[in-house]
Amino acid sequence: MHIVDRRLNGSGKSLANRQRFLRRAKSLVRQAVRNSSKDRSIKDLDQGGEVSIPLDGVREPRLRRSSKGGVREGLFPGNKKFIEGDTIPRDPSGGGGRGNEGAEDGSGEDDFRFVLSREEYLDLFFDDLELPDLAKKKLATTESQSLARAGYSTAGSPANMSLSRTMRNSLSRRIALRRPKGEDLKALEAEVEALAESGLEPERLEVLRAELALLQDRTRRVSFVDPIDIRYRRFNPVPKPVAQAVMFCLMDTSASMTEHMKDLAKRFFSLLYIFLKRRYKNVDIVFIRHTHEAKEVDEETFFSSPETGGTVVSSALDEMIRVVEARYPPGDWNIYTAQASDGDNSSGDTERTATTLRDGVLPLCQYFAYLEVGRENETPHMGFVQRQTELWRTYEAVAKAGSDFAMCKVRHRAEIYPVFRKLFERKDKAAAGGTGRAAAKGATA
Repeated sequence: MHIVDRRLNGSGKSLANRQRFLRRAKSLVRQAVRNSSKDRSIKDLDQGGEVSIPLDGVREPRLRRSSKGGVREGLFPGNKKFIEGDTIPRDPSGGGGRGNEGAEDGSGEDDFRFVLSREEYLDLFFDDLELPDLAKKKLATTESQSLARAGYSTAGSPANMSLSRTMRNSLSRRIALRRPKGEDLKALEAEVEALAESGLEPERLEVLRAELALLQDRTRRVSFVDPIDIRYRRFNPVPKPVAQAVMFCLMDTSASMTEHMKDLAKRFFSLLYIFLKRRYKNVDIVFIRHTHEAKEVDEETFFSSPETGGTVVSSALDEMIRVVEARYPPGDWNIYTAQASDGDNSSGDTERTATTLRDGVLPLCQYFAYLEVGRENETPHMGFVQRQTELWRTYEAVAKAGSDFAMCKVRHRAEIYPVFRKLFERKDKAAAGGTGRAAAKGATA
């Protein structure tokens, strides 16, 4: 997104201040876009729209005299009410002068409004997010190519002309054809001129003049740079290695998942789907729904099918392993998994789930993100240890083993985007800020 500041450049406002203002405005717009995601529906998530930023955040800093300290005297015209020594009461409206009027509801914010296109909105929405540890493993397709140096050619674009190779060819040709050097010509011309002025040795003068004419003629016939000397840098297109990845989306659709929980899970996967389609070209997405049994479904079925039943989490992990063995060799594909569940699991399936996750799924995955959705009115009790679901305790034990595994809980729609950012935050920023995936484990628990 580019913001154009069309204000007049008043006195005392340097270029650095205006650039600082633009950076701050862009940061506020980015934050406003992230906040607006809380109130958007799933269908409106990938559309542009209008966002507003508070007025206070975009005021330019300026120097002013301090009201404290020092002794100042002044005469202000038009004062008929106060004399020296009177105490001026504070404005009952609370205003600090002329300033800008607040909004009609009295909040005094949202004075700057930006209308963003769909592209601008999504760029700001997914800024600083990425799939972690995406490695280049295989030439997935030939659609991505880069140019590589392939020597020199006698034809090409002027922009690709190689001056060093051209001058090297020119020098070789001039030496081979014995083109006279410039300094030799100047010395001979000076000697001829000196003899002509002195009037001595007329025979030698004629010889030198003949030699000078011969060298000048050879200089004209052997040019300094000839077209045959020119060389151009040559580039050939070569296939560029591209990273290919697959994201497995595992969603619990059992009877224990309420409509609120399903809405949270679908919002999370909708964000993930838009993020992957927006940022990556060679990423496959596999949708797996599970109740007491799991199966791979298409996008429409994943988000809209009303099918429900019991809960056996290990069935989803088994279905994922089956798909990986059938279509996605781990040596060629970057494999990621995102799972959403309410945490309930069949009592007899806990040990099998832990074993399948630890020994079967995690060795295949480069990153596993688990999102546990809770009830909206569920609040932690003060002074008591919060009750953890059986699946959370199972996954927590696996996560403590040191795998690249992240866990988060959400209970409200507004928590989806902050949790999504923590799960897929860029690694360098996550390490610097201490808010990475490791820190995200149980961040909202």
